[in-house]
Amino acid sequence: MSNTFRLGGDLNVNRLGFGAMRLPSKDGMGGAARDPGAGRAVLRRAVELGVDHIDTADFYVSHDSVVRANSLIREALSPYPANLVVATKVGPVIRPDGLHHGTPADMRGFVEANLDGLGVDRLDLVYLRVGAMTPPHGESLAERFEALAALREEGLIRHLGLSNVDTAHLAEARAIAPVAAVQNQFHAAQRDDADVLAACEDSGIAFVPFFPVGGGRELDDERLAKVAARHRATVSQIGLAWLLASSAVALAIPGTGSLSHLEENMAAATIALSEEDLADLA
Repeated sequence: MSNTFRLGGDLNVNRLGFGAMRLPSKDGMGGAARDPGAGRAVLRRAVELGVDHIDTADFYVSHDSVVRANSLIREALSPYPANLVVATKVGPVIRPDGLHHGTPADMRGFVEANLDGLGVDRLDLVYLRVGAMTPPHGESLAERFEALAALREEGLIRHLGLSNVDTAHLAEARAIAPVAAVQNQFHAAQRDDADVLAACEDSGIAFVPFFPVGGGRELDDERLAKVAARHRATVSQIGLAWLLASSAVALAIPGTGSLSHLEENMAAATIALSEEDLADLA
């Protein structure tokens, strides 16, 4: 199985990338601010270790909005390496009273905020994020996706993706414009969206799970612990290795604000799971 994947058919990336959500705050979106210098150091080290696919969002910010993932990426890596793909997502609006979702009319502003924050003229990949933590079954995304497709036609976006969707959403969107990637919650101990992964496999669409190692909580699974002991690895490393072994279209974007944790995550790419390991993890 290849260690790389061609996003959208033309952006060749390593299947193990990096997620930027925890750079502004260790608690994720809206938590206490982290040292921005540390975040920039993690980003530079990630690229040194072979990361050429970074996942971010304009709403990845600290509680006080002072530390922003997009700003850190621009400050650390601009001018960007020619092979670096930066994916972002739009849709959610974080307000004091909780999570809201933007309208079709909001999509241009969301895209322009990401263009400005990253300091680019075109975004490589933009996901439309819908719902909260589970796909909003039965809810149409057509009008929002049409708005993004129009911005793609303008040249502001290279490829479009979907996040937190079911197979009906994927079919609905593909009738409007090509879908290059899908980003749902999925990991070794939570495989509820296997049907979405299968749909992506059938169409050569990248499947890029968020929370690939449990969302900052160590995966609690005896099967993973057994295989980890066999490889003298961490449970999280085996979780990442399993994800990469699960499908040729699966990409992993583990995130961290720690250099040591970054290096641990990246080492997962060197773990080759045996047939015995995969049977234990089935």
